[in-house]
Order: sequence, then C-alpha cells, then structure tokens
Amino acid sequence: MAGGAEIHLHEIFGRLAAAGHEVVLLCGGWPGCPPRARLDGIEVHRVGTRQTFPFLARRYWHRHLADRGLQLLVEDINKVPLFTTTWRVPQVVGLVPHLFGATAFQELAVPLATAVWLAERPLPYMYRGRPFQAISESTRDDLVSRGLAARDIRVIFPGIDSTHYTPDSAMRADRPVFAYLGRLKKYKGVDLVLKAFAACTLPDATLEVAGAGEFRPDLEQLAVQLGVADRVRFLGRIDEAAKCALLRRAWATLFASPKEGWGITNLEAAASGTPVVASNSPGIRESVKHGVTGYLVPHGDIAAMAAYMQQLGNDRARVEQLGVRARQFAEGFTWDNAARETESHLREVVNAVVHREAGKA
Repeated sequence: MAGGAEIHLHEIFGRLAAAGHEVVLLCGGWPGCPPRARLDGIEVHRVGTRQTFPFLARRYWHRHLADRGLQLLVEDINKVPLFTTTWRVPQVVGLVPHLFGATAFQELAVPLATAVWLAERPLPYMYRGRPFQAISESTRDDLVSRGLAARDIRVIFPGIDSTHYTPDSAMRADRPVFAYLGRLKKYKGVDLVLKAFAACTLPDATLEVAGAGEFRPDLEQLAVQLGVADRVRFLGRIDEAAKCALLRRAWATLFASPKEGWGITNLEAAASGTPVVASNSPGIRESVKHGVTGYLVPHGDIAAMAAYMQQLGNDRARVEQLGVRARQFAEGFTWDNAARETESHLREVVNAVVHREAGKA
C-alpha cells in the first residue's frame, strides 16, 4: 500500500536514524504482521491495521512510548489527523504531504469522504502555532488558506534517487509508448489519461498502465468503450526493475490527478530522461516545468493532453531534448539534501523547546 508519502517518510527518517538519531515509527500494520521491527535503523511499532490505527495510536503511545524521553513527535498528517497536540508530548511537528479536501469525494463513498473532509477541518484550531513541514509550496499554500500561519511552515522538497533512476536513450521504444505509473484510484484521474490517449491519432502508439487498485476493472471497461483496448496494456503492480525499464522506454509519462503533494513519479520519470505530460494541479505543477521537462495542461482538459501526446509522438527528437532537461532538473533534488533540511528544522524546534523550558525554570 506504500506510495509517495510512505517513500518520503522512509527515505528521510532512515537517513536521520543512520546519522545517529533515535527514530521511532508508530504506524498501522496488517493481519499477521510482526508487531515490532527495525528498518534502516528505524524502530517500528505496528498497531492495528490501516483502518483501525487512528483509533488505537493514542493509547499505544501513552502505554509504550510516552515515557521514553523522546524530544518531539512528528505527525505525518495523511488523510486522518491524529490530533497529537492533545497527547502528552513535549512538541509536535506536523508533516504534511498534502490534504485531501474536497478531492476525497472523488474517491470515497460519501459517508467516508465526509468523515475525511470533516477530520481536516479542525487543523487550524488544533495545530495553531505548531511548526509544520510541507513537501511543496502548494501544500503550504493549502495550509495557509485553512488558517495556519505561513511563518510556522517550512517547505522541504522531497528527493529522488538519481543513481537508481537513470536515462538510457537506447532503451527508448521505437514507436510511441506512453505510460502511467501509480495507484488505480478514481481520484488519480487515470480515466482522463485513457480518454486523452484515445483522442490521439497515433495508430502505432501504445499506453502502458502500471499499478494496482480497485478502479482497474472500470478502466479496462473504459478502454473497451473507447476502442483502444488492443493498444492499452494493464501491467498490474510491477517491481523496481520493470518500473525503471518502463520509464526508460516510454516517450512520456502521463499524470492527471487533480491534486498531489508533489508528484514523486514525475521526478522518477525526469531522472530517467523521460518527459511528463500532466495536469496543472497543486503539487504536480512543482514537479514539472512546462516546456522544459514536459508539459502542463488544465486539469480535465483531455484535448490539451492529447495534443501534447500527439506532438511528442510525432517528434522523437523533441522527446530526447525534453528528456535531457528533465534529467538536469531531477538532479537538483536529493534525499540527502531533504534529510539535512529536515534535521536542521527539527533541531531548531528542539532547541526552541529547550530554551522555553529553561526560561520557565
């Protein structure tokens, strides 16, 4: 079930653990999982499941971790806030990949979507004055629009492993191949990708869809309805080797989500020397440079996305030009830099707590 937010958490805090910091992760588990583990130096405590974790986390914290002398708690606010500001902790730092807001209604049944939407509403009241980390300027702006102070929010961009994701123009497919990588969820806009592909007049082009999710049967049916089922391949969940190969052979990757925290897949494509055609949506617009590393289109504008796919499908040289610039852009984002910035910010928070307590004494 891990996606970009989980990769971000692992890459950053694994590095902090390797640097000698004590890092404890309290998270949900799955049926039959080991309740305790150590991953890249991170001490992992698993309680409940994906669904029950929000109801069990507080009790577990107070019973097993509250008296450990940990200096701060970083709450990864992803979907349902835990409101850890009400827990017994010296300081809370909110780490926000992105907030769902109204997009929850595009994915979940109305009762569940309403619950997620309502859970985010108290954020400015429950976390006011607390330090935050946001992974994009778009997420920061979203937090500010909800009533949190911009001065309390530090933007720290994610990184990319540019030694793992590397270009290889010799692997580029002879004929146009477009790719989507990600979860097959309604809110991801994969149906828009299929419609844009169908609108292209590139008879020899193919679309490869990598990822798993409950929306797959609907997408397969849509491909049939659009008359492109014979040119769309649903690959399911793929391993890292297959993922790297897909990113290298694609002429462009496609992303049509209405909102993301950042769009880490766009950077993985860029590092692989492959341009991206994506919605000009919050978060995504920061991981794609229009006309430089790919193209941004108004969200939901199928004709515009199809036009850029058509352009790239007819111009292999343009694909390679964008790919070179995309690689250069991606090299500016590293996990080491992101971890150093995170460490610096957390040190500032800890020092502020120490000074405040010293003042009370």
